[in-house]
Amino acid sequence: MMMKIDKAPVPLILPNPQDPRLTERVAGSDQTGAAVEINVPVERPLTLYLNAQEIVTMMTIGDYPEYLALGYLLNQNMLKYDDVVTEVEYDDDLQVVVVRTEHHTNFEQKLKKRTQTSGCAQGTAFGDLLEAVESVALPKAELRTSWLYQMTHTINTMPSLYLEAGAIHGCVLCKEGTPVCYTEDVGRHNAVDKIAGWIYRHGVDPADKILYTTGRLTSEMVIKTVRMGIPILVSRSGFTAWGVDLARQVGLTLVGRTRGKRFIALSGQERIIYDQNLAFVEEESARHKRKGADRDD
Repeated sequence: MMMKIDKAPVPLILPNPQDPRLTERVAGSDQTGAAVEINVPVERPLTLYLNAQEIVTMMTIGDYPEYLALGYLLNQNMLKYDDVVTEVEYDDDLQVVVVRTEHHTNFEQKLKKRTQTSGCAQGTAFGDLLEAVESVALPKAELRTSWLYQMTHTINTMPSLYLEAGAIHGCVLCKEGTPVCYTEDVGRHNAVDKIAGWIYRHGVDPADKILYTTGRLTSEMVIKTVRMGIPILVSRSGFTAWGVDLARQVGLTLVGRTRGKRFIALSGQERIIYDQNLAFVEEESARHKRKGADRDD
């Protein structure tokens, strides 16, 4: 039996590391041979349909299937931001989500053009995605360094599945220095797709927003950020050459290796306003260091 997911009021989404559906306790042994038991994130398949067409099966932790489905379709250019979605249905037993629109479209040929990318959790990009971002004009926003430091400190110190169980990526939509939507998943592409779905579902204006990710700044992350109309992309991790090249082509502000007082901007530096006195910025504590703190992940 399918359960219709009604449109909810705009929430402030935050990770819930105490949700028993998202992690499992697994027994093992440590380097001394002592018995240990730790939390690990779950992975479960989610099959996505657009109308009657099966699109993809994704591996995900399983929260926010509506946002993940909508965001995936939007970021793969299968769904336009002006398309009318009539309903989203999710069956927890079958692990199936169906997105229905006013106009039925067959994406069989587009699916054949799919190419594997550098991302984890089966991230894919279609051949026409580059064409879809060429005509995008990003808004003239600004990034104050005071916002950047406030934002990264808040994100790194708030409860999360990563700090509880590790092996997971996070993406956070921020307004100035304040996080407004924080999602996590086993792949950074799933996490950013949830952000895209949340923006679409609630009519959120992306023009004054900043997108933060714990993962690498790859070409696909750049494309998805531009597709969403967000002018600034920030990561605690590093860059790929093609990601930087694409960001420069489309005028996206790209900031990486944001840890403690440090960051590096390789594109769109004209948006950055250096208003923070670094003497008042704390270094990142050992408790809240994530992978990639000493090297790019």
